[in-house]
Amino acid sequence: MKRRDFLKTGLVGAGATIAAPAAAAPPAAPAQGQASTSLDPHALMRVTDPGERRGDMLYRTLGRTGEKVSLIGMGGFHLGKPPLDQKSSIKLIHAGLDRGINFLDNCWDYNKGNSERWMGLALAQGGYRKKAFVMTKIDGRTKELATKQLDESLKRLKLDTIDLVQHHEILRFDDPDRVFGEGGAMEALVAAKQAGKLRFIGYTGHKDPRVHLYMLEVAKRKGFAFDSVQMPLNVMDAHFRSFSHLVVPVAVKENVGILAMKTMGDGVILKSGAPVTPIECLHYAMNLPVSVVITGIDSDKILDQAFEAVKTFKPMSGDQVAALVGKTAQYAAEGKYELFKTTNHNDGTAKHPDWLGGETAAVKKLAPG
Repeated sequence: MKRRDFLKTGLVGAGATIAAPAAAAPPAAPAQGQASTSLDPHALMRVTDPGERRGDMLYRTLGRTGEKVSLIGMGGFHLGKPPLDQKSSIKLIHAGLDRGINFLDNCWDYNKGNSERWMGLALAQGGYRKKAFVMTKIDGRTKELATKQLDESLKRLKLDTIDLVQHHEILRFDDPDRVFGEGGAMEALVAAKQAGKLRFIGYTGHKDPRVHLYMLEVAKRKGFAFDSVQMPLNVMDAHFRSFSHLVVPVAVKENVGILAMKTMGDGVILKSGAPVTPIECLHYAMNLPVSVVITGIDSDKILDQAFEAVKTFKPMSGDQVAALVGKTAQYAAEGKYELFKTTNHNDGTAKHPDWLGGETAAVKKLAPG
């Protein structure tokens, strides 16, 4: 893809920014392969304004897009698996949208497509599409596979246009080069945006903050600006391979909307023995300059928990943040309870390399057989 094509589609006019961080200035990002110079919790960026309160929900701006999104996003993975079935999933999605959540997370590979199918059925009923900002993700690294997966997502979600599509599981240092290479997945998403199939483009990953930084570096080299970035932000992340310390300041500086995920690590963080509650885990992420905190919701009880976190959230001081993350320090140092960083347990693309598209044409040419 030519540089000017990236520039035309990627550099969206700057919109309203997210709530201003209390930190005076973001620290400089380390070079690729270098560790952070400090994991001092007082250095973490934080909001001074919780967001715009409407009813029971807070809303923030999604980076350069200017879109107002709910501080809580419903995680698509949990919406497509037991204990939910199709009927109860639809009912729960409707309940979330009725109460003020407007950000819906999903992915092409979640639950063999059921997460997207059930969400599509929910959105097709009673005008609910108008209440929702819909995000999904694709795994393909080639233009051909990314196009195929996106078209499948559009069909399952029963949509002509998806609000935000993200490159999923950018976990390896070769992923950015594959996405932006000739015949890569970015060509598919840019073409889809020009065709009106999607509005905004982002990426996700959960393995290493330096891979995230490299994705932003490659994008900048290509003249492309991402609309969003999704990353694990939790009370243990502050101590180990920290996205909070390393990636958040860069995303804020570049006005990329930040989506927080794995705030409780699918419950594993709560099993660690660290004396933290689900509400505290959500509050930690909300206190960062994020646009949305995506959390797994599979029952009315967990939905109520998310709204309770919004209701009780107040921006924390540096000392309060330090006290909170201090509760997890002895448990977090080696990433034992952040399985998504230290194991392949959460790596769908590692278990299904065919989703990515195999070796690139360049590699096959240089090293045939």
